[in-house]
This record gives sequence, C-alpha cells and structure tokens, in this order.
Amino acid sequence: MGRLRKVYLTLHFFMRLTTDNTADSIADNTAVSISRMELSSISPDLFFERYQKTGTPVIITGLKVDDWNLEYLCKQLDRQEFLFRYYGRERYQQDKRTWQNIGSGVPLKTMSFTDYAKLLHSHEAHEKDLYLAKCSLKNTKLAENNFFSNISQQLGLKKPIGNVNLWVAPGGHLECLHYDTLDGILIQMHGAKKVLLFPPSQTYNLYPFSIFVHLLRGLELRAWFSTVYPENPDLVAFPKFKKALEHKQELILEPGEMLYIPMGWWHEVTALGDEMVCSVNQFWGVYPISRAILSWCRWRVIFSNMLAIPYLLTKFAIAFLSQSRQQQIKQIFYRF
Repeated sequence: MGRLRKVYLTLHFFMRLTTDNTADSIADNTAVSISRMELSSISPDLFFERYQKTGTPVIITGLKVDDWNLEYLCKQLDRQEFLFRYYGRERYQQDKRTWQNIGSGVPLKTMSFTDYAKLLHSHEAHEKDLYLAKCSLKNTKLAENNFFSNISQQLGLKKPIGNVNLWVAPGGHLECLHYDTLDGILIQMHGAKKVLLFPPSQTYNLYPFSIFVHLLRGLELRAWFSTVYPENPDLVAFPKFKKALEHKQELILEPGEMLYIPMGWWHEVTALGDEMVCSVNQFWGVYPISRAILSWCRWRVIFSNMLAIPYLLTKFAIAFLSQSRQQQIKQIFYRF
C-alpha cells in the first residue's frame, strides 16, 4: 500500500504540472498596474520587500546609460562574429501549433556584426526578421561598461545566472509570449519596446505548448511558450484566453528604463519603430527560494528539460560525427 501511495502521489503531482497552476496563483490573482520608480529612490531592502519577495514586476526609471545606437555598436563589435536567429516573417501568419521551432530553437546564421548592420540599413534584416539574441557581452568591448553592475548593486540583486546579454532587433521584431524560470532585468539602450505581461496564475489560460513536445523536438520547441497570439487571439480555439485578458498589462520601455520581470511572468516583447532597437538583460537567482520551489511554472520547465535529454544526446552524437562539428556543437549549446 505504501508503494502504491507513492506512485499515486507522483502521478498526481505530474498531472498538476500539466493541468493546473494553483501555487502560482496565490499572490497574483488580481490584475494590478505596473509601478514606475526612480532608481535613486530605491534601496535593496525596499526592492526586495516590495517587488522581489512578492514576485511583482516594476519599471525602474532614471538610469544613466549611453545610447547604444547602431553606429556605436558597429565601433564596439566591428567584424566580431555572432549567431543570429533567422525567424522569417511568414511564421507569424501561421498557427503556432504547427511551428517546428521557436525562440533559440529557430534556424541560426553566423555573421559579423558589421554585415548585420548592412542588412539593417538595407532592411533585409527586417524582411527576414534576423535577430541578435542572448548574445553574451563577456568577450566583447561592451563588457568594459560597468553600469550594469552598479544598477544590480543598488537593487540588491544576488547570484547572477550567466552573463549580461545583448539583444539587437530590427524594428517590428516580435519575441513571442513566453516565461523564464529565473528573475530577469531588461534595460533599454536604444529605441523602445512594447511589453505585454501576464502573471503566472494565467499559465493555462495562455495555452502553453505541452511539455511532451520536448520528446520529439528537444529544445527547438519549448513548453514555456504560448500557442496564442495575444494581440490577435482566436477565441474559438482558445476560449480560456478571455480570462487571461483580465490580467493583461501593457507598457512601453524607453531608453534609460529597466523592467524587472519576475520568474514565471509571461511576457511578449515587440521592437517599436522602423530602425534598430537594442537592449541588455541579465538573469538572477530567485529569492526567497520558496518562490522558486512552489512555482508550477518552474517545475514544468524542469520536466520539459528532462524529456528533451534523449533528443539532445542524439543531436550531440550527430554533431560529433559531422565535418562541421564545432559549429554544430556551438549551436546546440546556444539553445540552452
């Protein structure tokens, strides 16, 4: 009987991950406006108690940052090569449920930043929706700028996960609705972005991809992305999305502003205007730890990653046998 009870509890827990999000609804079942606060008026204690502890987004204004326009980025990055995501505009006319890849799982193209700048000038980058995403600043001249560490110290953020990342997009680029399993801060450096936000409590009203897609697609498709177009929803196919709309928040992030996005908060980001838009971000450990442990959103990702292991091992084996071994392995690691 004891063994049967353990099996029952395990199955019950697993089903909760795929059909419910009770734990994530405790603190965010009512829509509230996103606050705006001056950086100079925030202390680490205030930020923790009011925003980090409760998992509440906030816009921080008054950041003293340089204008990272295209000319500046070309001087700093020059002929250095990066991986660019090749989205293609046609995908946004398709039902997301038919997509074979998403996010960092889309096809990748290697080129120098100077060549990318030329495509931005000619608007070919706009037509093909070429995106420099999750680009570590660690091995670039941009890493010499220490403004980011000063900001994180003033907020009292602890345990950075990974490096500071650069995000450069053509105007009109859309990063589809998804959530992260870490706390993140997004700082706008040039141009503006529109951000849609939904709380973790709305996860199953946003129709995420099933965790089982990872068995067949590894990390090319991801369970933490929504199958709904939130600004053009099919309410016949996705009737529960009406409830999510009651919790929707929309904001514009301008240069010199920072958005704190707590773990589990769904966000869709659109680069505004017709030119280049640039941001930087970094992910941070989730505190208090109980906020991470009790999050069904986070557990969904953990199980998804476990299901992706067989597919990833196969990909690694194929990459090792390939003549372009180094490039293929680099692309696999990029998807993490």
